Amino acid sequence: MPDPNRNGLLAAGNFIVDHVKIIDYYPGEEMLASILRESSANGGGPYNILKDLAKMGAPFPLAAAGLIGADATGRWIMDDCAAHGIDTGRLRQTGVVSTSYTDAFTVESTGRRTFFHQRGANALLAPEHFYFVGSTARMFYLGYFMLLDALDAIGADGRSGASNLLQAASDAGFVTAADMVSVEHADFRRSALSALPWVDHFILNEIEAGKLAGTSLRTGDGPDWVGIEMAARFLLDAGVRQTVTIHFVEGAVRAERDGAAFRQGSVNLPAGFVKGATGAGDAFAAGLLWGIHESLPAAECLRLAVSSAAICLSHPATSEGMRPLGECLALADRFGFRESGR
Repeated sequence: MPDPNRNGLLAAGNFIVDHVKIIDYYPGEEMLASILRESSANGGGPYNILKDLAKMGAPFPLAAAGLIGADATGRWIMDDCAAHGIDTGRLRQTGVVSTSYTDAFTVESTGRRTFFHQRGANALLAPEHFYFVGSTARMFYLGYFMLLDALDAIGADGRSGASNLLQAASDAGFVTAADMVSVEHADFRRSALSALPWVDHFILNEIEAGKLAGTSLRTGDGPDWVGIEMAARFLLDAGVRQTVTIHFVEGAVRAERDGAAFRQGSVNLPAGFVKGATGAGDAFAAGLLWGIHESLPAAECLRLAVSSAAICLSHPATSEGMRPLGECLALADRFGFRESGR
């Protein structure tokens, strides 16, 4: 049972600003393209999740922890968090490097995107940047594995920095959750697996789960629902303490330590509804974490998660499509759910 004296989510890790530029075409080397429109948006797992939960109307406190630069981009993050009621008391600033950002170029006629990412301050984020004294948050979320250089690095003890950080969070009384990103990394499996014994709830997509389990989780006909459940159980056997939830376009699978498993199809959205997929995975995680924080039944957690992801797809920017929880659930009720592979 959750500690009744603790309440809220402390989300840590990647804080990024996405500079979104709509262009007329993607140029070859030494050629010029025109920027037609541009805007800025939140990016990175903890930032996206906190902002999504704020817009959903989460009934619990939201707080940020991480490392940003002492620059205009960092101030943009601080101001944006303040505007959404997110506590930034544990979001530290450094003058050594810039705030992490991504230049995202989208071709107007095709919607195809190309990203140029500056890791910036996120690359320096290490266990010593965190302090838990005074926090009464119930949950600690860390994201993303594989995009936090210092925390992904393997130490002399064979463990990643993230592993040690999550142990410290556990020792401080938090329920822990973690997420990861799909990248090529020399220590992808070793780094991630070393952290799992201190993760209560692990959230990832089928590509990442397949890389960790050493198998492909998609077939020519779509997701391998049975294989995905097996991969979730592999991650429980690797150390995850309570639940593993694997999400994908068609739905999600959750496996629990006690042997229970649940499947949920994604919202059956009509043609033309989807305006962009950026941030949908984090919107899924936001809905799931709401359910976990509030001790909702597993099936309800999954329905909330896919509903949150669906409404996020209504806008090309990360969190601009997010709406209050009731509207997320109403959207799912309106369109219904896909089959869940049974």
